Amino acid sequence: MQDEELIAMLRLQNIPHIGDVTAKKLISHCGSAVEVFQEKIRILQRIGGIGSLMLQRLYDPAYLQTAEKEFKYISGKGISCLCYSDEAYPAYLKHCADGPILLFRRGNVRLAGRKIVSVVGTRNITGYGMDFCDRFIEELAPLQPVIVSGFAHGIDIRIQKAALDHGLQTVGCLAHGLNQVYPKDHQRYMPAIEKNGGFLTECWSTSHPNRENFLKRNRIIAGMSEATVVIESAEKGGSLVTADMAHGYDRDLFAVPGRVQDIFSRGCNNLIKQQKAHMLTSAADLIYLLNWEVKSTTPAVIQRQLFVEMDPSEKTIHTYLQKEGRQLLDTIAMECRMPVFKASSVLLTMEMKGIIRPFPGKLFEAM
Repeated sequence: MQDEELIAMLRLQNIPHIGDVTAKKLISHCGSAVEVFQEKIRILQRIGGIGSLMLQRLYDPAYLQTAEKEFKYISGKGISCLCYSDEAYPAYLKHCADGPILLFRRGNVRLAGRKIVSVVGTRNITGYGMDFCDRFIEELAPLQPVIVSGFAHGIDIRIQKAALDHGLQTVGCLAHGLNQVYPKDHQRYMPAIEKNGGFLTECWSTSHPNRENFLKRNRIIAGMSEATVVIESAEKGGSLVTADMAHGYDRDLFAVPGRVQDIFSRGCNNLIKQQKAHMLTSAADLIYLLNWEVKSTTPAVIQRQLFVEMDPSEKTIHTYLQKEGRQLLDTIAMECRMPVFKASSVLLTMEMKGIIRPFPGKLFEAM
């Protein structure tokens, strides 16, 4: 994107009452952000939803000055900018009408062709939530998804730390500019996240982590992923706002159930009860419902490798399936004396090695 176009995009983003939907409408009509400011007012007035007050602000030089100031900051800090039409812009977010026209990026965010899942939840994480975060990431790790969250206390930072521990790319969506850190004590996690993932925000350097920005940030979390997972939530809270946004975008929504008397399971239980979210008891549920099973690209007529290295867990499952034939995931876990989450993870690894074959209904057989 040329500097002149970026300044024009910043200018559009900064004008009150010109939201992302209207900005995209103007750019689409005129051909570029630069051309929006070159077009005659009488032409712009013909565009539906464009009022006279909005047009007066469009040509106010004060917004150009602030845009140029922010451009200078961005350029000096080496922050990359993603326009909604850029190839590197999150693909799923492009399909959201209210997706930001500009995103600011820091780190090594690589999303093209990747499986992406957002995970949110309460800041008041419990032991149950911690354990589920760790197990969930362990089970998903063989598929190498990108884990998106909000970099906040509680579920957010727990899931992002777990992703880093398993070598997964993780993206933190921020409710403030890239010139600050919130919460401040998470500064220590930033280098690791920027090395294998990074941060995205639509907020300028003049923005602060206020309620409005958190609500706007939530739509990015919900919009840039194929699915959103809620792990622990009270009856009200930001994670439920994100869940509603994901539901509104017609994305798959998952919630982890908990005991009815637990305060921080009530939000998740309600999502399941209202049939807004799928019940999630392990990563295997998400993998199955999203059809994320690893598909074999080797034609059936080609003989598989005769000798494949297997660890003890893989040998146990392979021996059992060779003896018993096609079996359910739960049965495999029980007979091989493994937790379901571990059996699911082992089976995924075996599938990628070409030594077992998956079937609908969580059935597997040895090859």
